[in-house]
Amino acid sequence: MKLKSIFTICLIAVFAFSCKDEAKEIVADETKKMSETEFNYNVEQFADIKILRYQIPGWENLSLKEQKLVYYITEAGLAGRDIMWDQNYRHNLKIRQALENVYKNYSGDKASDNWKAFEVYLKRVWFSNGIHHHYSNDKLKPEFSKDYLNELLSETETILEGEAFDVIFNTEDSKKVNQAKGVDNVALSAVNFYGPNVTNADVESFYRAKTSPDPKRPLSYGLNSQLVKENGVLKERVYKSGGLYGSAIDEIVKWLEKAQGVAENKEQGDAIALLIKYYKTGDLQTWDDYNVAWTAATAGNVDYINSFIEVYNDPLGYRGSYETIVQINDFDMSEKMAVLSENAQWFEDNSPLMDEHKKKNVVGVTYKVVNVAGEAGDASPSTPIGVNLPNANWIRAEVGSKSVSLGNIINAYNNAGGSGRLKEFVHDDEEFELEEKYGKQADKLHTALHEVIGHASGQLNPGVGETKETLKNYASTLEEGRADLVGLYYLYDSKLQELGLVDDWKKVGMAAYDGYIRNGLMTQLIRLNLGDDVEESHMRNRQWVSAWAYEQGKKDNVIEKVTRDGKTYFNINDYDKLHELFGQLLRETQRIKSEGDYAAVEALVEGYGVKVDQKVHAEVLERNKQFTSAPYSGFVNPVLVPKMNDEGEITAINVTQPEGFPQQMLNYSKNYSHLPVVN
Repeated sequence: MKLKSIFTICLIAVFAFSCKDEAKEIVADETKKMSETEFNYNVEQFADIKILRYQIPGWENLSLKEQKLVYYITEAGLAGRDIMWDQNYRHNLKIRQALENVYKNYSGDKASDNWKAFEVYLKRVWFSNGIHHHYSNDKLKPEFSKDYLNELLSETETILEGEAFDVIFNTEDSKKVNQAKGVDNVALSAVNFYGPNVTNADVESFYRAKTSPDPKRPLSYGLNSQLVKENGVLKERVYKSGGLYGSAIDEIVKWLEKAQGVAENKEQGDAIALLIKYYKTGDLQTWDDYNVAWTAATAGNVDYINSFIEVYNDPLGYRGSYETIVQINDFDMSEKMAVLSENAQWFEDNSPLMDEHKKKNVVGVTYKVVNVAGEAGDASPSTPIGVNLPNANWIRAEVGSKSVSLGNIINAYNNAGGSGRLKEFVHDDEEFELEEKYGKQADKLHTALHEVIGHASGQLNPGVGETKETLKNYASTLEEGRADLVGLYYLYDSKLQELGLVDDWKKVGMAAYDGYIRNGLMTQLIRLNLGDDVEESHMRNRQWVSAWAYEQGKKDNVIEKVTRDGKTYFNINDYDKLHELFGQLLRETQRIKSEGDYAAVEALVEGYGVKVDQKVHAEVLERNKQFTSAPYSGFVNPVLVPKMNDEGEITAINVTQPEGFPQQMLNYSKNYSHLPVVN
């Protein structure tokens, strides 16, 4: 589960290899090498998007064998990149191919407003892996006309017609994921997990009829398939070699087999072998076997996430989006933060949960700070900053989980921003100074507590089904809010100072509470258009946590809504009582999850997490107009370039940076398009 100068130019030649099928044209564009002192994290900005770049600290400390492992798994991840595009929407690949052909071949007026609008639209499509906004799920609106696009298509001899052309401009398939209450979420979601005539009722009845061989270890039915109707009969199209997305999966397998050959240890190699088997068969029991093996494989410098994993893009929470993250251990930071996982049982025992909802034995929670070496699919260009896997509750309970914080990604975010927006929305100088001094530390700790303690905490009551079955479309936001609340509860606790994680637990906790309430009730609204409801799971959870605490604390004025000079602020008057309120809400959210109480989660999310105070929202948008920094950020990936000897063996792997965002996107399409445009 997820929780964001002048360059020395080095022209990298085009590497073309002849060594078996390992060779391909790796880099067709210029790349730039940068020293630590020169490194500029900012690439470009357009629409509501800021593109950043990140470094790979510790790369030079890896052995060549370890570098090969990183390279092979990164290539495996990129090989499946187009799967994410097709999962997001059935016409995405066809549209991307046409738009890129225009971009590469148009020789007309590129100074016109129309062409600039076309460029921005294409960049937005690249960033979102499709024509729907990566965060809001709304369809992207082009600021050019049908006639202009037809002109571009004609002049570049590009074909894009029928529904794939029309949908760019019409109101069809307007939401990638529709989480609205009281509608058929599957039928009204454009995401390509379901056939055109499949409904909520179809999905629920189809999976209700499935029984796992071991009910105590339920299989993740629906995770790796598309559900369609053929002649009125529901049928799964399984993602596997020889099945749906088979041509891309075969490429993934090819690179994973190379990775298995340079695994750091037997446990890691065995896990990769099971992942390969899963890709070849699509068997969900093999998926569970792999996750057990992967969770237990904690030794070594290199780790990865690869496959169909997070279910946020499925309105009913069954189907996993393709994603990969390749990571290198940050030993210094991991050693400092390992204290959390070592004390996981203390946190569980001292939580405000009902006794019957606490785990008696929290097992196998490992926490590492890592540096990302490559990402693809649902993790790129927009990336999480922390991940906790596997998602299956029974594996967490019996085997444990792995939690990682993406250290170099967080560092890039921290080095690419400014403090202007913060000054605008803080209540007073004290709040600003707390955030400046303790905010980054509080954010880092919240991510760690959320992933390590939060997602590992609590247990389901005997006989209660998986949350995707009991809590349905509210399962993801409930789980993310629950993990947030675990972090919030313990961020304001002297135990953190006792463990040596902070020097002043109270001030770190105060900064964390200020930032969470400020974001949950105000600043995250800059991501929404005026009049929109909150639909994204994480945004919903931040709002319902904050709004519930504000509402429940009104009688004691725990959080005060202040109006000054026509501007709204939220000021925390009593941090101790807010800590108690977070504890009460944590207790209730765990009860909802443990008991599978759908009515309660619906009331919580719909009552506090969906509707927006329109007056405050309009004010926030107006106040935000003065800032040029975009509200969303994402990344280009470093390029790993292998050097070969005369025998075709890799002798070194260099890390370079792409020339820019368009260059990387075009390079990816050239070298990693392993699917037809219609699947």
